[in-house]
Amino acid sequence: MHRDVKPHNVMIDHEQRKLRLIDWGLAEFYHPGKEYNVRVASRYFKGPELLVDLQDYDYSLDLWSLGCMFAGMIFRKEPFFYGHDNYDQLVKIAKVLGTDELNAYLNKYRLELDQHLAALVGRHSRKPWTKFINADNQHLAVPEAIDFVDKLLRYDHQERPTAKEAMAHPYFHPVRNAESRRNRGQ
Repeated sequence: MHRDVKPHNVMIDHEQRKLRLIDWGLAEFYHPGKEYNVRVASRYFKGPELLVDLQDYDYSLDLWSLGCMFAGMIFRKEPFFYGHDNYDQLVKIAKVLGTDELNAYLNKYRLELDQHLAALVGRHSRKPWTKFINADNQHLAVPEAIDFVDKLLRYDHQERPTAKEAMAHPYFHPVRNAESRRNRGQ
């Protein structure tokens, strides 16, 4: 698990046409059932599991961070979840993904927010992704992009796609098609 996926840790290799993930200083090998430190990742890209102290997390943490980056890109709102501290970060997430969904997630994993955080989070309904589309980003926020971000930004880490599943998402079909045409041309 990288545990610190964010724009500053992604390099673009234009020559090779590849993205490279750098700064593996917080990385950890994943072992099922092991509990991990929740004090990892940069605030704006922290998964809900870190913000509610769920130590039994896995690779899907990095997929949440990717979802935050991707949402920031397609909606042109960087960072997408702009919390002033870890508590406020969860509040910002709840204002988009809704508190009913947050409570279902907490119940599933038998977690409880401390009273102060629960009061800060309050009650919010889930916002449709279309609410974030405007004239400046509508060319980026195409249906496949919205579907991709929706699959990545799930409270429950078990509902997020694996990296392999994410790469197979229809959003990337044009990239795969161009790549196969390029390979056939060589």
